[in-house]
Amino acid sequence: MSELAMHEIDRLKENLAERAAAEGLIDVSYRLVDSPVGQLMLAATGRGIVRVAFAAEDFDAVLDSLAEKVGVRVLHRAAPLDAAAMQLDEYFAHARTGFELNLDHRLSSGYRLEVQLALPRIEYGHTASYKAMAAVTGRPAAVRAVGTACATNPLPILVPCHRVLRSDGSLGGYLGGLDAKRALLSLEQDPFGN
Repeated sequence: MSELAMHEIDRLKENLAERAAAEGLIDVSYRLVDSPVGQLMLAATGRGIVRVAFAAEDFDAVLDSLAEKVGVRVLHRAAPLDAAAMQLDEYFAHARTGFELNLDHRLSSGYRLEVQLALPRIEYGHTASYKAMAAVTGRPAAVRAVGTACATNPLPILVPCHRVLRSDGSLGGYLGGLDAKRALLSLEQDPFGN
């Protein structure tokens, strides 16, 4: 197939996606973006960003989960995620320390959601322990539950669970892998990108 024909097919796909969106026929839009921590998948609903996934999570499995939990009409459509992609680029370029995006928290509930909503209180360039986050949420004995909330955070990077460490200062776990967690913490410790 010629390059011109492939370009025409891509243009037709974009037109179909935009028509489907205009008619309210899309539950989840998604796109892939490159980053210093590997390729990321961003997914959004009409309410906001619902999922940020690392390649290690298997994007097909994440899309299947979104279809099951949010809605079966999942479509590759970049436009609704342009602002998120731009803000992530700015973050990785040391030009942004926080995000100004609508977030859809429907994939979390109960105490997990409570913890995830508290995570943005940890300022850029700083960290907190799981124990400290348990105290912040008013449940000082819930250290393991804080760990679970961080491990199941559907919006990593945007909701900064990477800033939560063990009490001894060690990394603990991270959905994107420990190399990604180290890279994010290192990025935030060096605000000028040196």
